Order: sequence, then C-alpha cells, then structure tokens
Amino acid sequence: MKCKRKILSVSWTQKKTNEWVLEVAGVERDLLNLIKRRKLSYFGHVMRKDGDCLEKEIMQGTVPEARKQGRPKMRWMDDMEKWAKMSFEKLLRETEDRWRWCRLVHEATNPRNEDG
Repeated sequence: MKCKRKILSVSWTQKKTNEWVLEVAGVERDLLNLIKRRKLSYFGHVMRKDGDCLEKEIMQGTVPEARKQGRPKMRWMDDMEKWAKMSFEKLLRETEDRWRWCRLVHEATNPRNEDG
C-alpha cells in the first residue's frame, strides 16, 4: 500500500482509505487467490509423487495420533475440498493428470463473475 500511495502522490496525512487507493489505482487484492493457487498446485505436485512419503501422509491426515479434545482443527484437505468443490477421492483422481489439474486450479482461483 505504501508504494501505491507514493505512486498516486497520496500523503500519509491525507484521510484516504486503502480501498480508495486500490480503486484509484485500478488494483484488486488478490492475496487469497495467490495462496489458493499455490496450495492447490503444491497439493497436486505432492499427490503425483510415486510411493509413500511423509508429505502425502500429512496432507491426507493419515499420520497416527491421539484425537484431541474440542473442535477439530482445520485440515489441509478441508481447504482443498472446499476450493475445488470435490470429494477427496475425486481430487486424488484429478491430480493424476497434470494438465487437467492445472485447469482445475485455474478455475478454482479465477472465478467468473456472472451478472444476474
């Protein structure tokens, strides 16, 4: 934001919100989409690995441990299922074909805006 304000010649003493600066600059916040894309891409990369590896076990949640009391923690797979809008089994099948997975990642991180 500091760089954008400097480019637009907006002093820090002026009462301009970050939303106003982004609107004037014509920029959108896309940090969440960047995180989604990287997590989904890394998930596909790890799931395509041959054999058993620690990364796969951690992502799939198959590491044995005692169940803790209280609300269950968010798992890596919870995000994957929510963002891709698919079940765990279907996600694993989709990761086998790299180009199809890349297309899925693109669709999940670049939603189309449909008017009415």
